Amino acid sequence: MSAPPDPIELRPGGADEAATLVGYLAFLRSQVTTAVLSLDPVVQRRSRLPSGWSPLELLSHLLHMERRWFLWGFGAEPVGRPWGDLDVDDPDAVGGARWHVPDDVDAAGLVARLDEVAAATEVVLSSTPLEQRARTGGRFADEQDAPTLRAIAFHVLHEYARHAGHLDIAVELAEGT
Repeated sequence: MSAPPDPIELRPGGADEAATLVGYLAFLRSQVTTAVLSLDPVVQRRSRLPSGWSPLELLSHLLHMERRWFLWGFGAEPVGRPWGDLDVDDPDAVGGARWHVPDDVDAAGLVARLDEVAAATEVVLSSTPLEQRARTGGRFADEQDAPTLRAIAFHVLHEYARHAGHLDIAVELAEGT
C-alpha cells in the first residue's frame, strides 16, 4: 500500500466533501497499517497497555469496524461475522467482549482485507450522496434508526483518528522511545 497524500493538502475548495473524507480515511488507514507493519510480528500481538489490546487487535478492529459501518451498516450487505474483531459473535448478547485475532491471522492478511474494504468504502463515498440514509436490513432494522452516509463517514473517521493516536502510543512503548 503506497502512502496517500497528506489530507492537509486537500484544502477547502480543492476537493468536494466526499473526496475529502476519502482522502482523510486513506491517510489514517495508511498511518495505522504502516505503524503495525513496522513492528515485529511478536510485538504486533503483545499488549503494552492496561486495557489489554495489541496493535494487531487494533488493526483487526478497524477493518471490522469499517466493514460494519459501510458495507453491513450503510449498504445492508451480508458480511460474514460483522463482529469478527471480537471474541464473541454477538456482543449485545454477551457482556465483556474483547478484541481477538486468531493465531493463524497475521498483519499482512489483515492489511490485504482492509485494502479491499477501503476500495469498497471509496466506491460508496464517491458514488452516493452523503445525505442518503443507510439501507435497512443489515445493521439497521428501520429507516428511522438509519443514519446518513455523512454521519457514518464522520463516525468511521473519528474511530480511525482516535485509534491511530492510541496506536502511536503503543508503538512508542514497544520501541522504547
